[in-house]
Amino acid sequence: MTIRKYIALVRAGIMESLHFRLGTAVTLFANLIYLVLVYFLWKAVYASSGTDVVNGMTFTDTMIYLILATALFNFLEMFVVWDMSRSIQSGAIILDLLKPMKYRSYTFWKYSGSHVSQFILAFVPTFIVVMIVTKGAIPIGLNLVKFMVSVVLAQIVNFGIEMLVATLCLYTESTWGINIVKETIVLVLSGASIPLAFFPESIRNIISWMPFRAIYDIPLQVLLNKGGSDTLAGLAKLWGMQLGWCVILTVAGVIFWKISVRKITVNGG
Repeated sequence: MTIRKYIALVRAGIMESLHFRLGTAVTLFANLIYLVLVYFLWKAVYASSGTDVVNGMTFTDTMIYLILATALFNFLEMFVVWDMSRSIQSGAIILDLLKPMKYRSYTFWKYSGSHVSQFILAFVPTFIVVMIVTKGAIPIGLNLVKFMVSVVLAQIVNFGIEMLVATLCLYTESTWGINIVKETIVLVLSGASIPLAFFPESIRNIISWMPFRAIYDIPLQVLLNKGGSDTLAGLAKLWGMQLGWCVILTVAGVIFWKISVRKITVNGG
């Protein structure tokens, strides 16, 4: 019975995301403009470096990484903080808390539906275009299956971070600044905007143990057969890091939520 509830939420999420097709089209167009800017920016970086390989990555490697990172960002992006902030201000969160399902589970599975549709509408077409343009530069094989496992773990890690920040909404009515800071930190330290290979080694060593890397960098390393993911030991290390952060963030989020929800106050509720 519980599985049927989850499936129903996923289906509802898919239908809701498909209802706003114009929004998806606008997002894809905006990403195209962003990628054009990224292309010329990194073209200038490599031209000024005087070498074809910078920090172990060629220009083609960098562009493949950043394009797929952008597609992955569109696929995994969540608006939990914004949604919870609005529902607290309107009082609608009380109705969500009264639903016959825990709020965290309800939110996670509701977003899972939009992730499925965005994966099909955003990531898959981008992946196919990259494969065609680069003439098969991305390896195709078991790495695709390993990539899907890594993406599921990345989704859980991302949700854990979102819920921790969203829970702060129970303490403050204004979360715009908090959420902007969170998004900036995640984008920079996860590899979504700058490949982690371009960070100084001392900083990179610190970032490699943070949860942000588990969202974008690790799935991309697995997909591209980089970072040791082509060996069983290397893959186990990457998956282990993701799984570890899944557990830590979930436990911390559940505890923080149980403490914070007792202090909830709403406007208009």
